[in-house]
Amino acid sequence: MQTLITVILPVFLVIGFGYLAAWRNLFTQDNVDGLMRFATNFAVPVLLFRAIAKLDLTAEFDLALLGSFYTGAFLSFCAGLFGAHYLFKRDWEDSVAIGFICLFSNSLLLGLPITERAFGPDALAGNYAIVALHSPFCYGLGITTMEIVRARGSSPITIVPKVLKAMFRNALIVGISLGFAVNLSGLTLPEPVWVSVNLMATAALPAALFGMGGVLFRYRPEGDLRTIAYCCIVSLVLHPAIVYTLGTFNGLSVDGLRSAVLTASMAPGINAYLFANLYGRGQRTAASTVLVGTAISILTIWLWLGALP
Repeated sequence: MQTLITVILPVFLVIGFGYLAAWRNLFTQDNVDGLMRFATNFAVPVLLFRAIAKLDLTAEFDLALLGSFYTGAFLSFCAGLFGAHYLFKRDWEDSVAIGFICLFSNSLLLGLPITERAFGPDALAGNYAIVALHSPFCYGLGITTMEIVRARGSSPITIVPKVLKAMFRNALIVGISLGFAVNLSGLTLPEPVWVSVNLMATAALPAALFGMGGVLFRYRPEGDLRTIAYCCIVSLVLHPAIVYTLGTFNGLSVDGLRSAVLTASMAPGINAYLFANLYGRGQRTAASTVLVGTAISILTIWLWLGALP
């Protein structure tokens, strides 16, 4: 219970504050959109740039860590894709969107602050290693699968430019790419630049969490409740269970196992809705799962924290 109060609750209180402000119209939806645009297009990419630029790539890019997490993510995508098609009789394009919901855990807005509160800032190296590949992997898998489904026999050559264009228009991937460029080149940036980077990065998570509360207010649980429940089970139970099993089998360090399992246990992020909206498929299911999954994850994250060493 102490973990629930001291680790999880503060993060969700910030989200709840944003939700309350939007509900009472103290913070309009235009304000919410502006704040989220600042957070996701500028502040969070700067946070990722700083993290990747200063990350010890040889030490933190552990194949056991990344293999455990992304095997779980891929299997969760498959569970969502084939479950939606064969269990709930959705067409293939809807099924890809539902697979993406099950794939894209909220590694940034929930994973980073909860891991930091639970285990301290020094425990975030594994999180950043996962986050560095998260958007490229998830968007690459989701966009490629959707374009293959939509192409219906067209040449694979036409798919590659669409995937690359969609990925590199994503500000998060740009921030990650620039971080890798600085890290690998050994470039030393002037001190005033790092000071400004730190100022932006410090604002990222509080702004994003508050804005996320405002975004969640506009969603309403609607659509196929069975599909929403299925997505929540895959995201909150199956994904972290696979990662826990693989991480234990692969002999992950305690810090690595914590980062991998906690990141996998997060509810689907806003990107699940953005992907669905991008293709006009499964928007109601995505929006409802983000809202319902985020609420339920208060309990499930607490349970996963109790299961971790």
